[in-house]
Amino acid sequence: MIGKYLRASSAIVLLAACSLSGQNIAAETGTMSGTLLVGNKGEDSLSFIDLATGEEIARRDTGHLPHEIAISPDGKLAAIVSYGGESIDIFDIAAMEKIETVSLSPARRPHGILWLDDGRIMATTEGSDSVTIVSPPSGEAQQRQTRMIPTGQKGSHMIAVAPDKSRAFVTNMQSGTVSVLDLEQMTKIKDLPAGAVPEGLAVTPDGETVWIADRSGDMLRVFDTQSLEELATIKTGSFPIRVAISPDGGTAVTSNLGDGALGLFDVATRKPTGEIMVSGSAEALQVTILFSPDGKMLYVAETGPDMIAEIDMTAAKVSRRFEAGADGDGLGIIIDSDAAKE
Repeated sequence: MIGKYLRASSAIVLLAACSLSGQNIAAETGTMSGTLLVGNKGEDSLSFIDLATGEEIARRDTGHLPHEIAISPDGKLAAIVSYGGESIDIFDIAAMEKIETVSLSPARRPHGILWLDDGRIMATTEGSDSVTIVSPPSGEAQQRQTRMIPTGQKGSHMIAVAPDKSRAFVTNMQSGTVSVLDLEQMTKIKDLPAGAVPEGLAVTPDGETVWIADRSGDMLRVFDTQSLEELATIKTGSFPIRVAISPDGGTAVTSNLGDGALGLFDVATRKPTGEIMVSGSAEALQVTILFSPDGKMLYVAETGPDMIAEIDMTAAKVSRRFEAGADGDGLGIIIDSDAAKE
């Protein structure tokens, strides 16, 4: 394993930060208007970055080890897990303030998180070998209810859900499996063998396939979401730690930490189509990747130099870099409604 994921020496990281920061200033015209949220796991904080200027406009305290981020269906709220604890923080994005902390106890160590369009929040609770589902607030007291679905597997880390919300898929890093959960019956259907250390995963927008990255095996595995048949295995770059599918469903992207690059794959043919160099170095500790809603940009967390790279997917290159907090990893994005109409 690329140890923590290959934590570089402070001198190397400082050098990388200096070489990258100049690109942060080079904001090009025509950039989108909105807010990028970054969970800074090295300092227990959440950064708010103005996408129009590329500048951080606020930084707020979170629970211990903030990680993945989910945006509410109406785009007004953000939920961020406390991977070092047992809670989820809810932030008002416009006010840039925390408004609620949801306890998941007795479930522990939430990591992967989704906010479904029916208002439920789902998080892997790795310390409890489970997934925890949080209801929308209800009643005069605006109470939330929680329910757990056990995976019975170790290292339940990331989660993806079919568009019809019938099934969830959870990568279990220590067990080398992906658990398939029935969200109607609230039970586990099956555990799929998925390589040595499966971590990143994504379901295609049509709901037909789930793409899983085995970071130790440098491999993508593609499964049919209904039959659960393995359809393809695809060689990737080094240490593919995350997977994202473009909003149009045409392209799968892996975040290859070992290469400091992105791998590109055609969803229809399940074939590699190229690579986009980001830092070109494992010392950048490149982890989370997130598409903009229109698919034109991809945001990449480089936790080594505490930077977020913005990738122009048409030009296939880095267009800007933004400074974030220490070990910025989890990402969320909200685009201004006026800008989204243009």
